[in-house]
Amino acid sequence: MKIFFRYVFVLFAIIKCTIGWSQSTPISDLAKKDTVIQLYGVVMTADSLRAIPSASVVVSKKGRGTFTNNDGVFSIAVLKGDIITFSSVGFKEKIITIPYNLPGNQYSVIQLLINDTTYLPATIIKPRPSREQFERDFLNSRIPDDAYEIARQNTQETRLRALMATMPADGREAVNYQLRQQANKYYYAGQLPPMNIFNPAAWAEFIQAWKRGDFKSKNTGQ
Repeated sequence: MKIFFRYVFVLFAIIKCTIGWSQSTPISDLAKKDTVIQLYGVVMTADSLRAIPSASVVVSKKGRGTFTNNDGVFSIAVLKGDIITFSSVGFKEKIITIPYNLPGNQYSVIQLLINDTTYLPATIIKPRPSREQFERDFLNSRIPDDAYEIARQNTQETRLRALMATMPADGREAVNYQLRQQANKYYYAGQLPPMNIFNPAAWAEFIQAWKRGDFKSKNTGQ
């Protein structure tokens, strides 16, 4: 009698474990086991039933997919329960799910995509009122200077001379000028400095300085 109850208890434990394992295992895992499905079909437009070439057929969260050919036909291997996304430029996406209760290992679809219309805000283009106004606006429009023009303006002789006249000398220039003055003073110490009134080179330099306007008054501009 004890042996009989022992066998009944073991059998009851085995049945309970089997029921618990079946309840703890998701039905999706059981259905997906060794259930490779060949998904094939055609992707067409919903309004005119025209084939959509190069449409994307992607298995979501699997990182793989395929494209339709020139006739909109495609074929791909999937599993039961996979989520398939159909998309193409200018059309709205369509998502389908492979059923779990397929009797065979093939599944064909005719997927229709709806045109995705995007309405942009209206843009009004107005012509110029007259040719004279266009010419006036075109001539008065200011075009920024390029790098070559800016460099040319910065190296003009008149601008450089204006900067030399207005900018103070730095430390090196001031020291060099002072040293030259002292050297000239020591060179002619004990004698009269030479007079350049009869020096042709000094006269030529004086005439050039006069033409440049070096002797004009900075206050009056004359």
